[in-house]
Amino acid sequence: MIQTKLKGMGVALITPFKEDESVDYDALIRLVDYQLQNNTDFLCVLGTTAETPTLTEEEKKKIKTMVIERVNGRIPILLGVGGNNTRAIVETLKNDDFTGVDAILSVVPYYNKPSQEGIYQHYKAIAEATELPIVLYNVPGRTGVNMKAETTLRIARDFKNIIAVKEASGDITQMDDIIKNKPANFDVISGDDGITFPLITLGAVGIISVIGNAFPREFSRMVRLALQGDYANALTIHHKFAELFKLLFVDGNPAGVKAMLNVMGMIENKLRLPLVPTRITTFEAMRKILDELNIKC
Repeated sequence: MIQTKLKGMGVALITPFKEDESVDYDALIRLVDYQLQNNTDFLCVLGTTAETPTLTEEEKKKIKTMVIERVNGRIPILLGVGGNNTRAIVETLKNDDFTGVDAILSVVPYYNKPSQEGIYQHYKAIAEATELPIVLYNVPGRTGVNMKAETTLRIARDFKNIIAVKEASGDITQMDDIIKNKPANFDVISGDDGITFPLITLGAVGIISVIGNAFPREFSRMVRLALQGDYANALTIHHKFAELFKLLFVDGNPAGVKAMLNVMGMIENKLRLPLVPTRITTFEAMRKILDELNIKC
């Protein structure tokens, strides 16, 4: 079953841009190869970190196709298919080609601010529109509404193809409530690099990571050690990254990780408006920490 595949460290893949803001497809393929060579367990394609709201439909299709072809079944692919128009998502799920996609990630509807019942009915419609496994995504800092534990649990119990939640509410008590009361065939995945270690100790099965774009080998090692119960060694790696976790999001996502990848010589430090590159002070702080860490990935 798919939930056994979406464990460990998944990476929320960025979209590299050239100086003229066109998609840098060559850099994208290099990034995919880098993930495949450095122990990433699965890829999350066309999520928020990919700057999806600023991509054209043609660009999204090309990115999806190129990544699927390059991965060639070696690791699972979780594809972002979300929005705040339930009917449009249902149509996409019924009509698009999902060959090579192992599961979809669908965010709680943003901006509309639906009630808990509205969230439930939204996911009911999605679950009934596809046979693909579905991962819920709760990120109230972006959507403006929190999917409460009881709503997540109700959805998990009622729809067998909804197999996990990416939890980025920042509320450890809420996440623990879900882990404690969830059905056996439903998983909790961290949506926040900084709390991955403590969340795994509570029973989460992994992370959909931003920092993994830059440090897949080291961060996936931390996740594996934690999942194996080797908390002492996992905690050492967690603490090694503590400062970078803070810097990663201080100027927004994916500005931080793009700055890191730029320092590492892998991409141009380019985003599409309304996002802009990280401030020079943050950039220099990152460069200093990267030099100190001297991590060979």
